[in-house]
Amino acid sequence: MIVITGIVRAADASAYASLKGAMETMLAETRKEDGCLRYNFAIDVLDPTVMVITEAWRDGDAVKAHATSAHMAEWRKAMGGANMVERDLRMYNTDEGTAI
Repeated sequence: MIVITGIVRAADASAYASLKGAMETMLAETRKEDGCLRYNFAIDVLDPTVMVITEAWRDGDAVKAHATSAHMAEWRKAMGGANMVERDLRMYNTDEGTAI
């Protein structure tokens, strides 16, 4: 399993309001992809300029397909116009973990 997690930081919190439609489309389309196990965006409660991203994928091929999807290209365009000032995402190869 591949887990991707990290943050994107906007110059100001209003950026996410302007991206709401693009965010909804990205989430809905990505969650339909073969190999997508989990895909979430969350705004940090204490810092509304930060969006936390968590993803889980069956394997590297699913991640590669996601990276080249049409909705990912649209998402990149939307994010490009939203004045993002930081992007820090990390990819981990892992097992399925243990429920706690």
